[in-house]
Amino acid sequence: MRSTIGWDVGGAHLKAARAEAGRVVDVILLPCPLWLGLDRLSEALATARARVGDADLHAVTMTGELADVFPSRAAGVTAIVGVMSRALAPAALRIYGGRAGFLAPEATEGHVDDIASANWHASAALVARSAPDALFADMGSTTTDLIPVVHGKMAARGYSDAERLSCGELVYTGLTRSFVMALCSQAPFGGVWTPLACEYFASTADVYRVLGELPEQVDQLPTADGREKTVEASCARLARMVGRDAADADAGAWRGLAAWFAEQQLRVIADAAMLVLSRAALASSAPVVGAGTGRHVMARLAARLGRPYRDISALLGQEAAPADWLGHCAPAAALALLALYGGF
Repeated sequence: MRSTIGWDVGGAHLKAARAEAGRVVDVILLPCPLWLGLDRLSEALATARARVGDADLHAVTMTGELADVFPSRAAGVTAIVGVMSRALAPAALRIYGGRAGFLAPEATEGHVDDIASANWHASAALVARSAPDALFADMGSTTTDLIPVVHGKMAARGYSDAERLSCGELVYTGLTRSFVMALCSQAPFGGVWTPLACEYFASTADVYRVLGELPEQVDQLPTADGREKTVEASCARLARMVGRDAADADAGAWRGLAAWFAEQQLRVIADAAMLVLSRAALASSAPVVGAGTGRHVMARLAARLGRPYRDISALLGQEAAPADWLGHCAPAAALALLALYGGF
């Protein structure tokens, strides 16, 4: 049986998906804080391989080249490809170059701009095979991708991070790792508008934990204060954002504050989606196809836009396990399937 493994090397997480016989059969997501050193990638790789095993083909995409452990994106791409090549040898390995297709590791140097942060391209390419008209919306831990698919083809205006940021196709906000102070400058609390402290006191993981909307096991990195991951501790972290202690108000007040932050994040994403849709010839009936750990937020986005919602796992006919994790790790799953379909 032919098998493939797709690898998505992020700056904060490593994701892997194993595909066999046209289906994703296993998925894993692990913490991998690359800013602490390349050894973190090697450690996460060893753990992941113990779970997903080996395969006939391995395909790699990345966003981790942006980690500040690297002096440049080019240096990051080269270093990550080097680690993956050594770890996965002697199995067949290809690097995903997006618009350049699958590339041999030795071709990396001439395709840095194609390879860097191209994981969105893999997911959108797979969606385009099953949903000829859609807005692909992938909300991960750190960022949100908004990619129009028109007549079975990606209709993205941007390609690089810089281009995508400027045209709304990349929004730097995510489910767990975004700083709350980046969502807005003030919040309503106790009947007054309160400016937020410009400190990393809380993250969006705290927001969704308080709201009861944080999927199990997706918040894998330390909290802002290094303390526990409980609703009570998250309330205390959110309280610091408005200059208070958790004891200064009841649970309902902190839940209301969390709901405000979630709404502000959704508004930022919705604004970007409306910009993207303003230039894409998508019928009003075209769905939002959601992926990422923040898929429930993307379902909310679809409602805000007045469009139907489809989960990427259902789109690919994988409603059964590991459907949730396939959705959480869409680029890795997309690479595994594209390779299995004959992408290289």
